[in-house]
Amino acid sequence: MRRATTMAAWVCCAASAAMPAAAQQTQQTQQMQQMQQVQQVAMHGDASHASHASHYVPMKLPGHARAFYQSVRGIDNMSVRRTASGNLLRFSYRVTDPALAKLLGDKSTTPYLYGEANHVLLEVPVMDNIGQLRQTGALEVGQEYWMVFSNKGNLVKAGDRVHVLIGSFHIDGLVVE
Repeated sequence: MRRATTMAAWVCCAASAAMPAAAQQTQQTQQMQQMQQVQQVAMHGDASHASHASHYVPMKLPGHARAFYQSVRGIDNMSVRRTASGNLLRFSYRVTDPALAKLLGDKSTTPYLYGEANHVLLEVPVMDNIGQLRQTGALEVGQEYWMVFSNKGNLVKAGDRVHVLIGSFHIDGLVVE
């Protein structure tokens, strides 16, 4: 880092003697910016670790994937949202074909939510008086249903991609809101 800073200062002084005053100021400003970038890279290892916020916005589930889940799995309007300060994740969906989506309402199957970023497998919590925190039973067309997954320790965060697994029923690539 010292070598890069010393080299930049030497180039600055050598070039300043041969230029007019206005051009010297603009070049000095550019060289100072370059020196700051060199120092940032030397300190952080990469220019991508700048102090500004990321402009990345996670993609939602593509339209053709939604159409696939509606025609093959019998569900639509799928979403995963954080609730209770992030300690719970709510997976909600709307049934379009109860025969295709019957596995979602089956009480004997155990649903899981897999978080890609941390490789965690979350389960539906079971309460003593209530039972599993999910809706089960006969499904109806056009009805919205939900199930809640425990996210203790906030292992899955907003913007992470998750997969919902219920027996052979898989819903892949949902983004946590």
